[in-house]
Amino acid sequence: MASEHTTTAEVAPLVQGLTYEDMPVGLVFRTARRTVTETDLVNFITWGGFTEPLFWDASHAAEGGYTGRLVPGGLTYCLAEGLVLQTNVLHGTGLAFLHMDLTVRGPVYVGDTLYAVVETTGSRPSSKPGRGVVTSRITVRNQRDEDVLVYNPVRLIRGKDYGMDDSKE
Repeated sequence: MASEHTTTAEVAPLVQGLTYEDMPVGLVFRTARRTVTETDLVNFITWGGFTEPLFWDASHAAEGGYTGRLVPGGLTYCLAEGLVLQTNVLHGTGLAFLHMDLTVRGPVYVGDTLYAVVETTGSRPSSKPGRGVVTSRITVRNQRDEDVLVYNPVRLIRGKDYGMDDSKE
């Protein structure tokens, strides 16, 4: 039973991310789903300065063959990365985002519902003890299960023995 004098070290967190050892090659999981709203689009293009007519002007986008309010690939990536983080897979274990390759596979429109499938494609110890490098392929899909964006992040992740080496630089 916790008392008013209980410290955070004495109470285990309810949510704890995976260590790199818990992310073997071939591990696959799916995120929750999220519908892209007009508010998401307007906030993102305003905040990020994406003042391209392709995103502001529906008739301009239609002239290019698009059939709805087109969403920038950058917003699609951000929403997908948020969905991944909401799984808590990296909660308290992620150390750094090191690199990424990204490919847009198809258009995303306001009203589309997105989710991501995450597959570990590489997992190895890093040069420093207590941490590892994990590479994954994250495939973002719409409500029709069509791939709309794929990215391959490389992340530095804590290991099971993180912090046990007291010889910090």
